[in-house]
Amino acid sequence: MSNNSRRPLISGNWKMHQNHFEAIQFLQKLAYLVGKDDFEQVDVSIHPPFTDIRSVQTLVEADSLKFLLGAQHCHYEEKGALTGEVAPVFLAKLTVKYVICGHSERREVFGETDEMVQKKVAAVLANKMIPILCVGETLAEREASGTEEKVLGQLRAGLQKLNPDQVSSLVIAYEPIWAIGTGKTATSEDAQEVCASIRREVGVLFGSETAAKVRIQYGGSVKAANIAELMAQTDIDGALVGGASLDPDEFARIIQYRLH
Repeated sequence: MSNNSRRPLISGNWKMHQNHFEAIQFLQKLAYLVGKDDFEQVDVSIHPPFTDIRSVQTLVEADSLKFLLGAQHCHYEEKGALTGEVAPVFLAKLTVKYVICGHSERREVFGETDEMVQKKVAAVLANKMIPILCVGETLAEREASGTEEKVLGQLRAGLQKLNPDQVSSLVIAYEPIWAIGTGKTATSEDAQEVCASIRREVGVLFGSETAAKVRIQYGGSVKAANIAELMAQTDIDGALVGGASLDPDEFARIIQYRLH
């Protein structure tokens, strides 16, 4: 990461893991492992299941922890007959700062379309939170040389109707679907190549100043063993961490990548 103006962001996506008791125990241990020096260098967001968010918020505020609260998903409507859904305003009231939008599992398993993801991004911004817009290709698309077409297509769709200031403030996460939870990781060079393409496309759409400001994460089997090499790349400003974020020792080492 060569641009000192872009503050690194390491995000832990717990997915459907950890009840609220486990969440509290996890954060207490992580807080012991990660110190003031670490938070001076990097932002850390924690994205627990909905049922944990209030417990995590209470602990973070009561103990003055530096972790930033995140959510994994929300609906784009403010209210309505939408059984099982959570409105962005509900998250904002719980001091959530970051919301993941368009994660590949939401797209693949729950059928979220580019149009739905775009509406979520807009709704999250409207509620003064920061979207983490996820983009990524399947193995078949990669092998057919379709990575750039797929990733930049999702990017353009997700950023529709936004202005440069809004785009500057959000986070884009490149997560090659074939590398999520598989143990396979894009090489740091492969990840950099796609993240550079994303930044170039943001520049084309919104100008070079916006492109220089937007933070781009890599996600896909990120672990302590590969985080330093990933973070050394020019256009990678952080990581969206899945499985490794469930182990406080491993996640702490990821946060402390600069010490590797």
